[in-house]
Amino acid sequence: MTSRIRGELINVIYGKLVPTAAMGEITVDQQVFDFIKKEGKDYRVSTDCSGPVLLPTDMKPPKASDIRIPVGKNALYISRVQARYIDRVSMDMLYVPGRGIGCFMYDE
Repeated sequence: MTSRIRGELINVIYGKLVPTAAMGEITVDQQVFDFIKKEGKDYRVSTDCSGPVLLPTDMKPPKASDIRIPVGKNALYISRVQARYIDRVSMDMLYVPGRGIGCFMYDE
């Protein structure tokens, strides 16, 4: 699958590599794709106090500068800031309330 984001070509190969023009390659684990499809909503890799975090977009809306990766009827957004530093999106980035990672701003 291929998507054009602001003139940059991003190839999405499920469970494989997502090459981005300025940032290198980011691997998105198949479990992340499956999870987003199962949840039926968009998610975003954003910056948290402890590093990258995978949040639903109703908690942290996507920005116009984010990289958008289609996932079935939904999308995975990766912030441009995080895209410079990460090489993989995995389920261990998922924000889970009360798990002890993250900032006070996400506590319920």
